[in-house]
Amino acid sequence: MQFSQLHISPSIIRALEHEGYVEPTPIQAQAIPPVLEGRDLLGCAQTGTGKTAAFAVPVIQLLSADRSAAAGKRKIRALVLTPTRELAVQIDESFRTYGRNADLRYLVVYGGVSQKPSEAHLKAGVDVLVATPGRLNDLIGQGLVDLQDLKIFILDEADRMLDMGFIHDVKKIIAKTPEKKQTLLFSATIPPEISKMADSLLVNPVKISVTPDQPTVEAVEQYVYFTDRENKPALLAHLLKNSGIESALVFSRTKHGADKIVRLLHREFIRAESIHGNKSQNARQTALNNFKNRTTRVLVATDIAARGIDIDELSHVFNYDLPEVPETYVHRIGRTARAGLGGTAIAFCDYDEKPLLAAIEKLINKKVTVVEDHPYPMLIHTPRPRQQQGRRKSPDGPPQGGKPKAPAAPPARKSAEPPFEWPNRPQRPGGGPPAFGRRPGRRPARRKNNSYR
Repeated sequence: MQFSQLHISPSIIRALEHEGYVEPTPIQAQAIPPVLEGRDLLGCAQTGTGKTAAFAVPVIQLLSADRSAAAGKRKIRALVLTPTRELAVQIDESFRTYGRNADLRYLVVYGGVSQKPSEAHLKAGVDVLVATPGRLNDLIGQGLVDLQDLKIFILDEADRMLDMGFIHDVKKIIAKTPEKKQTLLFSATIPPEISKMADSLLVNPVKISVTPDQPTVEAVEQYVYFTDRENKPALLAHLLKNSGIESALVFSRTKHGADKIVRLLHREFIRAESIHGNKSQNARQTALNNFKNRTTRVLVATDIAARGIDIDELSHVFNYDLPEVPETYVHRIGRTARAGLGGTAIAFCDYDEKPLLAAIEKLINKKVTVVEDHPYPMLIHTPRPRQQQGRRKSPDGPPQGGKPKAPAAPPARKSAEPPFEWPNRPQRPGGGPPAFGRRPGRRPARRKNNSYR
């Protein structure tokens, strides 16, 4: 099947062909026709399946066909909500690419940057708004965004919205939209809360499901290196230096860990940058652009920051830390198998991560190939002692990093004699020594002018 068979306008087809797209992906072939018919849609699909074009292409065509909106100030007629800044930028770029021949205005808004430039565009009028929930709620609260003319609402990565705690913000935004509108909801998974939201949002929706997990797994060559945690940096540097890897995306479990990996790679004279939530938007976008144009060889990312990273022909993905959620592993390695392309996924596994590897292999229903011939094999074959409140206990000494505790004092010996009591003296409430010279529980009277009479 080709795009021309999906009743797409010639101007959009020219834009797609300019990007080298001739045949639609499965989700595009299933989603574009019902969206063009004005139907609500529930799509179960992950990033990397061509999902963005599945809603961007028909939305551009529907808005372009409504010429009445071109007169006067442009009103927001299509809204795309997405969880991360990077994904918002990617979606905005896709709309501009596919709609290069359409007379439409696009705008992307997200937190972490000044909203002043966005204010000018909003006042001039836009047709398609791509936004993250937090910044959009701020703009609505300031009266800068009006959604009363909205025709199409797209909620992308709904499960990630739930994971990141944005669902409350999303519901507030939905409450500001007109009841009569076309709604498209996309999610990699459909947990109960997302299913409940879909039931309340969608009217007689078309349901499509494109699950690339197994095809992605089959398309990626997967390897695991068993090594000790302390040797992971050296192993990563060794592979990057000796395996002919031109560019690689490395996943770290934490933001601090991502920065640490970058510092270690710099010591080995390997060009690397990190991208995570503590970075400013400008820094994140610069790092991403440097990686795309090959100025940076290695991009180290956390899972949330990596959402929306769309890089053609990425050959290698490293799981420096194995994820605690098995599905996250599939999402990660899918970065190197975009739209059917192959790639290589390499995982590092220390002794404590073996249960995580077992859970991953159970999910993908196959064993990951073990590479045994490398210079940093696993030497520790026992679980590490758990840390208690940040301090490790030595097997035969005090907690490391602290002073030895003084031996506990022996319990006081009980006397056979009764305790001494003051005879005929008033006692303080609750016990204690006697209150001489005044009644119990009373404070002395304050004297005037600090003088005695």
